[in-house]
Amino acid sequence: MTTAAANRAIRIAVVGNPNTGKSTLFTALAGVRQRVGNYPGVTVEKKTGHLRYNGHTFELIDLPGTYSLAPHSPDEMVTVDVLLGRGVGESPPEVVLSIVDASNLERNLFLTSQVLALGLPTVVALNMVDIARDRQIEIDVPALAQRLGVPVVEIQANRRSGLEELKASLALAANEQTAKRENPLPAEFTRIAREVGETFHSARGEALPAFLVERLLLDGDGYLEQELFQGDAAITAKLYHAREALRAANLPVPAVEALARYDWVARTLQGIVRRPDVHQRTTSDRFDAVLTHRWWGTIIFLVVMALLFSSIFIWADPLMGLVDTAVGSLAEFIEMHLPTGALRSLLVDGVIGGVGAVVIFLPQILILFFFIALLEDCGYMARAAFLMDRLMAGVGLSGKSFIPLLSSFACAVPGIMATRTIENRRDRLATILIAPLMSCSARLPIYVILIGAFVPAERYLGGIVGLQGLTLLSMYAVGVIVAIAVAWVLKRTILRGETPPFVLELPSYKLPSVRNVVYRMTEQGWSFIARAGTVIFAVTIVVWALAYYPRSDEKIAAEIATQRAEIAAAGASSDELAAFDEPGHLERLSASLHQQKSFLGQSGKWIEPVVRPLGWDWRIGAAAIASFPAREVVMGVLGVIYQLGPDVDVGEASEQSRLGDQLRAARWDDTGVPVYNLPVALSIMVFFALCAQCAATLAVIRRETNSWHWPVFTFVYLTLLAYLGALVTYQIGIRLLVYLAA
Repeated sequence: MTTAAANRAIRIAVVGNPNTGKSTLFTALAGVRQRVGNYPGVTVEKKTGHLRYNGHTFELIDLPGTYSLAPHSPDEMVTVDVLLGRGVGESPPEVVLSIVDASNLERNLFLTSQVLALGLPTVVALNMVDIARDRQIEIDVPALAQRLGVPVVEIQANRRSGLEELKASLALAANEQTAKRENPLPAEFTRIAREVGETFHSARGEALPAFLVERLLLDGDGYLEQELFQGDAAITAKLYHAREALRAANLPVPAVEALARYDWVARTLQGIVRRPDVHQRTTSDRFDAVLTHRWWGTIIFLVVMALLFSSIFIWADPLMGLVDTAVGSLAEFIEMHLPTGALRSLLVDGVIGGVGAVVIFLPQILILFFFIALLEDCGYMARAAFLMDRLMAGVGLSGKSFIPLLSSFACAVPGIMATRTIENRRDRLATILIAPLMSCSARLPIYVILIGAFVPAERYLGGIVGLQGLTLLSMYAVGVIVAIAVAWVLKRTILRGETPPFVLELPSYKLPSVRNVVYRMTEQGWSFIARAGTVIFAVTIVVWALAYYPRSDEKIAAEIATQRAEIAAAGASSDELAAFDEPGHLERLSASLHQQKSFLGQSGKWIEPVVRPLGWDWRIGAAAIASFPAREVVMGVLGVIYQLGPDVDVGEASEQSRLGDQLRAARWDDTGVPVYNLPVALSIMVFFALCAQCAATLAVIRRETNSWHWPVFTFVYLTLLAYLGALVTYQIGIRLLVYLAA
C-alpha cells in the first residue's frame, strides 16, 4: 500500500441488494465506530463507520440497499452520486464492497455487474454461504473470482466468519490497478451512448461519466433526466432520438439492459454454480407454508405481537422498580443537602422529576427493540410485510409502504425518510401522511405509566398474556386502524391513483446474531437516553419555570387566610378548622395555589374548557401543550407538575412508579374528585396515539415534501382526529363506568 494511502482513511462504499446482510456486515466491520448523518445537500440518511486493519484506517460508507443502479428515487440517486464521486469536493471511493447472497447469485450479480461497469476496485463478499450449503448449492469460488476479475470472499456476516480475509482483500484492492472489464451491453448500444455523451459534452461544455450517459438512455421514467437537467427540452429531444435509434436496432430500452446483464450473469455462472436437479423443500419453505398463509399467518402475526407487548410489562417490571428507586434516592439525597428554595425545586421537581419520569421507561424501550431486532434478524419481518401487502392493496397502497410504516414504530422521522424507496409520488406522499399514526417509541412511556396505574394487572393463558399487554397492543392497533382509514380516504380523494405492484424477496430464515440484536437494542436505547438528556431535559426545565413563577408567598398566604376565614364564617367546627390548619394540608394547599397562579397554571386554566369534555383538567391540558416538541415530554411535564402538587399517601403500590401514585392522588380543584380514572387514562392514550405532537416529524415532512402545506395539513388533521378520538373514548368510557357501577 502506498504511503499516501496509509496516511489517510481509505473510503469503501458498501453496496448490496436488500436482505443480503449488508447492514449486518457493516455493523460487524465498524462495530461502535459508526455514526449517522445526512449526505451534503440532501435529506437522505447515510451511515459511516471506521475500521482499523494492519495500521490502516478504512472509512466505510453504508449505501442504501438497492436492486439496481438505475436511479428512480433520492436514495438510489445518492448511491450513484457517491460511487461516481459527484458530490461537492468528493471523489469516487477507493474500493467498492459488493455484498451478494450466495444462495441467490443469479439475481444479486445484476447489481454487481453494474458496479463493475464503474471501473472501480471491487471486492465481492459472498454472504450467507451457510444457507447456500443447506440448499445443496455448490459454488466454485476461485473460478467465480477469476471470471469476475475481482476478489471473492466467502463470509457469514451474522457469525463474523471470513471477516479477516475480507479485510485483507479490501486492503489489497485499495492499491491495485483495475483491469479493463467487459461491458455486457451490446456494442451498438455503447456506440450510440458514446455519441450522445460527446453531444452533451460539446453542447454543455462538461463531460458526463459514460455510466451516467448509459443510465440516461435507459431512464424509463425520466427521474434521472429531471435530476441532471431539470427538464431541458433540447436534452429531452436528443435522448428521444437516441432511444428511437436503439429501437430501430432492435435494442428497446430499458429491456436491453436486463437482457444483456442477465445473459452475462448466466455466462459467468455457467459451470461454477451447481444446484440439485430436483428442488429441495427447505426449512424456510416449510415455515413459509404456515407463516405466510393468508389466515394462519395473520393469526400467528397477531399472537406474536400480543406476546411482544405483554412481555414489555411482565419482563420490565423489576427493572423499572430499580430505576425508579435510583431516581427516588437521588431526589431524596438532593432534598437532604439543599435548603428549600428555587434551586432545590429546580433539581428535584424540574430535572429529576421531569427527566426521571421518562428515563424510568428505558427497560420497556430496550425490551421492545430487542424483540423487533430479533424478528428482523431471523427474517420474520419480511413475512410480515408480505402478509400486510393484501391489507395495503385494499387501501390503495402496496407492501412497499409497510417497511417505512414499520420503521415508524421506532420513530416517524426515519420512517418518513424511508419512503424515498417508493417511486410513485402519490403513494409516497400518502405513506408520509399516515406514518405519524404509527405508535413510535416516544409514546411508549405515556402508555406504560397510564396502563400500569389504571388498567388491572390481570393475566390469562397461564400468565402468558396480560390485560395490560393487550391494552398496550390495542393502543398500537388504534394508530394502525386509523392510518388504514386515512390512507383509504387520501387515495380516493386528493391522492387518487392506481395501486402499484409489490415485489418482495423473502430472505431465508436464520438464527439471529446475538451481537447484532444487542447492538440494535442498545443503539435505540442510547438514542432514547440522548433525547431524554437533551430535548426532554430542556423542556422540563422550561415547564418547571413556568410552573414555579411568578411566585409571591405573601399573596398565597393572604389567599389561604381568606379561605380559612370563609370556612370559619360558614360555621366550620373546631375539628374542621384544625384539619385546615394541619401543616401537611397547608403545604399541599400552598403548592396547589402557587401552581394555579403560575404561568403554566394560567395557560392551563385558559385551555381547560376545551379539554374538560375529554375528562382532562388544566394540568393535563397544559402538559399536552408543552409536549409539542416531542410526545414523550408529556410524562416529564406531568412529572414536574405533580412533583409541585399535593403529596398524598395513596397506600402501598410498590409495583407502580411514583408518578403513577401521584396521578392516582390528583384531584379536581373545584370538587376534590379524583382527576384520573380508566376512561381518562384511555382518553389521554388515544389522544397521544393520534396527535402530531412532534416537531421533528413535522420538520422532516417539510424537508421531504419541500412544502409547508403538507406538515400544516398533517398537524391539523391529526390534532382534530386526536381530539375527536379522545372525546369519543372518554364519553363512552365514563358512561360505561356509570352503567356498570349502577
